[in-house]
Amino acid sequence: MLEELRIRSLGVIEESVLELGPGFTAITGETGAGKTMVVTALGLLLGGRADSGAVRTGARAARVEGLVLIDDPGVAEAVDEAGGDLEDGRLLLARQISSEGRSRAFVGGASVPVSSLSALADPMVAVHGQSDQHRLLHAVAQRDALDRFAGRKVLDLRARFHEGYAALSATEAELAEVVRSARDRAREADLLRFGLGEIEAVDPQPGEDSALAAEEARLGFADTLRTAAEQARECLSAEEAGPDALGAVSTARKLLDGVRDHDAEAAALADRLAELSYLLSDVAADVSSYASSLETDPLRLATVSERRAALVALTRKYGETIDEVLVWSQRSASRLLELDNTDERIAELIHRRDRIRSSLGEVAAALSAERNKAARRLGTVVTAELTTLAMPHATVTVAVSQTEQQDGLAVAGRSLRFGPWGVDDVELLLAANRGAEPRPLGKGASGGELSRVMLAVEVALAATNPVPTFVFDEVDAGVGGKAAVEVGRRLALLARHAQVLVVTHLPQVAAFADRHVVVVKSSDGTVTTSGLTTLDEGSRVRELSRMLAGLEDSETARAHAEELLATAQEARSAAV
Repeated sequence: MLEELRIRSLGVIEESVLELGPGFTAITGETGAGKTMVVTALGLLLGGRADSGAVRTGARAARVEGLVLIDDPGVAEAVDEAGGDLEDGRLLLARQISSEGRSRAFVGGASVPVSSLSALADPMVAVHGQSDQHRLLHAVAQRDALDRFAGRKVLDLRARFHEGYAALSATEAELAEVVRSARDRAREADLLRFGLGEIEAVDPQPGEDSALAAEEARLGFADTLRTAAEQARECLSAEEAGPDALGAVSTARKLLDGVRDHDAEAAALADRLAELSYLLSDVAADVSSYASSLETDPLRLATVSERRAALVALTRKYGETIDEVLVWSQRSASRLLELDNTDERIAELIHRRDRIRSSLGEVAAALSAERNKAARRLGTVVTAELTTLAMPHATVTVAVSQTEQQDGLAVAGRSLRFGPWGVDDVELLLAANRGAEPRPLGKGASGGELSRVMLAVEVALAATNPVPTFVFDEVDAGVGGKAAVEVGRRLALLARHAQVLVVTHLPQVAAFADRHVVVVKSSDGTVTTSGLTTLDEGSRVRELSRMLAGLEDSETARAHAEELLATAQEARSAAV
C-alpha cells in the first residue's frame, strides 16, 4: 500500500506531500490545476518514460518519492538483492529527472536501473490512465487474471502443468546433451578400449616394474659382480696359504689369549676378536654363496629386457609406475561401462519425455476446458459491469485460443504451441457498440471507455487481485448523472479489496471516496503553482459544491453536495 507521495518541481507542482491510506482516495481540482501530475508522478515511480519537459520551469530537476508499506516477503527479498533497505516494513521508491533529460531511480536508498524499479513496482501499483501503460493490456496479465478469476481448480491445473513443463524441459535438455555428446562419448570409449586392450595384453603385476629393473641390472653385470665377490671372499678367507682377514684376526686373538690371565682388559679384547672371527667366517661363507649364485644367462637377460620394455610402454601412456597404470585401468573400465550405456540412456530419456508429454497433453486439455468456462463467466460479469458504467451496448469477450505448431504438444489430436502456462492464449476483446466487431483492448475503445473497461475488469477480479494499489485517471470521461454514481459505487467496491486512487472531475464519483484530496492552484502573476490538500468534512462539502455548480458558497449547491455525500455513505454502508 502507498502511504505517502512526495512531489517536487514536477509540472505545476512546486513541492507537495500527499499522505494516503487504505480505501478510496479521490483527487479533484480545477482544470489545469495539475491533477494529472499525480498520475504522472506515479508513472515515474513505476519506471515510466521520463520527459524532461515535465520538469518545472526554472528547476534543475524534478523528484518523486513514494513510501510503500511492504508485507510481501518476495518484494522484501528483491529489495535486498537490489542493495536497498526497508525501514519498519516500509520501502522508499524515488525517481529524479534532470532538466537535461537524465533520469535516476532509487529503491530503498540504493541507486538502481529504471528497469529494476519498474520490475519491483509494477506488481504493487496498477495505473489506468489514457497515456499510461495498462497492466491488463498485456497478454500475460490477461491470462493470469482469467486464471485467478477461475479459481482453485484452474490454479491447481496450471501448477501441475508448470511442474510437468519444468520436468519436460529438464528431460529434453539432458536428452539433447546426451545425443549431442554421443560422438564424443563413442570416441572416448574407443580410446579407453584400446588402452585397456594394451594393458590386458601385457598383463602387468603390482610392483613388477621395480622387481624387473633390479633383476636386469644384476643379470647385465653378472661377470663383474661375480669377480668382485670372489675377490672379496679371497680377502676374507684365502683358499691358498695367503694372507686374509680371518688369518689376521685369528693371529691377533691368539696373541691376546696368551696374556688373558694377566689382564682382564686383554681377555675382553680377545673375546671380541673371537666374535669378529665368527662374523668374518659367516660373511665369507655368504660372499662365497653369492658368488656361486651369479650366473651369466643371456637368454634370461633378453627376456627381462623385453618385458621391461613392454612395461615402460605402458607407463609412458597410463601412469608413472605400473601400480598407477593398474589404477588407471580400473577407473577406465568403470568409465567404459558408463559410456557403453549411452544408447540405453537415450532410450530411457526418450521414454520419459514421451510419458511427460502425454501427461502434459491431458492436463493442458483439462486446463483449456476450465479456462473456457471461466472466460464465459468473466465476459458476462464484465459486460454487466459496463452496462452500469454508461456503456450499455458494450460487450467484453474473453477469447481463449491456441496456436498450431509443428512438434508442439499433442492435445486432442492437435499439435499446439505451449509454455509454462499451458497451450492457451488469452485475450480480452471489446465490442464498444452493438454490432461492432470485437477488438483487443486498447484498439477497440477511446481512452475514457478503456478506463471504464479496466474498472469493470478490476471490479470483477477484485476478490482475487494481488495488486494492492490501483490508480485511475479519467475513468469517468464522458460519464454523467446516474452512470457517474455507478462509477463511484464500483470504485468504492474495488476499494474494499485494495487501495484506490482516482483523479476525477465528477462530484458523484468523489462523493464515494473515503478521503478527498484537492489540487489547489495559485499564481503570483508570473508563476503558477499547485499544492495538494486533504479536505476535512466542511472543506469537502465546499469542493463538491464547486464541482456541482462552480460555486463554493451556493446554498443550493451545498445542500446538493451534502445530499450526495449522504447518499454515497448510505450506498457504501449497504454494500458492506
